[in-house]
Amino acid sequence: RRLMLEQLLEYDTNLFVFLNGLGNETWDGFWLLVTNKLTFIPFYAILLVLIYKKYGWQKLLLLVIVIAAMITFTDQLTNVVKRSVLRFRPCACEDIMDSIRFIAERCSSNRSFFSGHASNSMAAAVFGGLILRPYFKSLIFILLFWSAMVAYSRIYVGVHFPIDIICGMIFGAISGYLFYKLSGVLIQRFIKA
Repeated sequence: RRLMLEQLLEYDTNLFVFLNGLGNETWDGFWLLVTNKLTFIPFYAILLVLIYKKYGWQKLLLLVIVIAAMITFTDQLTNVVKRSVLRFRPCACEDIMDSIRFIAERCSSNRSFFSGHASNSMAAAVFGGLILRPYFKSLIFILLFWSAMVAYSRIYVGVHFPIDIICGMIFGAISGYLFYKLSGVLIQRFIKA
């Protein structure tokens, strides 16, 4: 079992080195923009406006509370897992740190598994896509593509391995779905039609 885990981590490291090595200076600015949490504030604002237009103020306020709880949940549970697993970020792994493209602002001292960017963006994509699905059928695909870009940006800048990204996205998708279901229960209970 331990040998299988070591083999999996070796494959993961090799895949990271390959994917990270695909980057070049021409694209560095773009991926640094994608990985920056503040870049998508206007995008989130547009989603909130769409929710307001389709659901009104009462439901929007309730949904904002649910979204805040969802992001807090995914973010904090991600940190708990990181402190439990204790996997170094690629930029802090002595075996590969000299052979990778590290372009992030800094190599955070916290651990790598799993990615908070991937889990939070996927939770937001699934939640937003499901909430707005009755009105914008293809929006969820746009949101999932956006989330995948955010997740990949973490490999590009050198701070997460592919397994960190995949597990973060899976956890985020589950969280987004569960909080979407919770929002439906809360809307039925507290908001009169």
